[in-house]
Amino acid sequence: MTTLKMTDRTNEQWIAALRHKGEAAQSDALEDLRTRLKRSIYFYLSQDRSDLRGLAAHELAHLADDLAQDATLRVIDNLDKFRGESRFTTWATKIGIRLAISDLRRSRYKDFSLDELTADGDLLPISERWSSTAAPTPEKVAERDDVRDKIEAALKEALTERQYQALVAVALKGIPMDVLAERMGTNRNALYKLIHDARRKLKTHLEAQGISTEYMMNLFGN
Repeated sequence: MTTLKMTDRTNEQWIAALRHKGEAAQSDALEDLRTRLKRSIYFYLSQDRSDLRGLAAHELAHLADDLAQDATLRVIDNLDKFRGESRFTTWATKIGIRLAISDLRRSRYKDFSLDELTADGDLLPISERWSSTAAPTPEKVAERDDVRDKIEAALKEALTERQYQALVAVALKGIPMDVLAERMGTNRNALYKLIHDARRKLKTHLEAQGISTEYMMNLFGN
């Protein structure tokens, strides 16, 4: 029997071959799938990721190979979720690229530590985040500095340590939700609620001092 090439298989043939455990058909299908995923992931790494342009071709190839191995296993684990609404290879490639994005994001923040997010010291990112391009008047500068101080104080006074860490990590540090959830030993839904509660408490605390969201937007947006 002639072995089907990866470009010859229909969706049904892919699924059937990948489910034939211990048979040559499955071995061939797995290798074809891994090869296809490696090629797609390598293209993504080399063409769509500007942050990786400093890597040599062989380094990208090695990274793509590792990711393709993991992606192949992920596809096999999720075969029952394939609904046939697209080509199987398109569906598998999406899984591979999502895995690559997730892995690279986690690698980027591998040195991130919650210990860095304490209520000690100034929150410089607030100043950087809300700096205006237009040169403000001395009066406006003084007003902004005063409000910044009150915002920083509110972050430290109104929130629990966990709320503080979550809000600062996401809103000011740009840490991805899934990375932060893992570091904090929680899940995305619980983290969403934690941040929602923190924002609500912060808003209430500031409004009690006469600082509304509209006022802050007008103050720092002009």
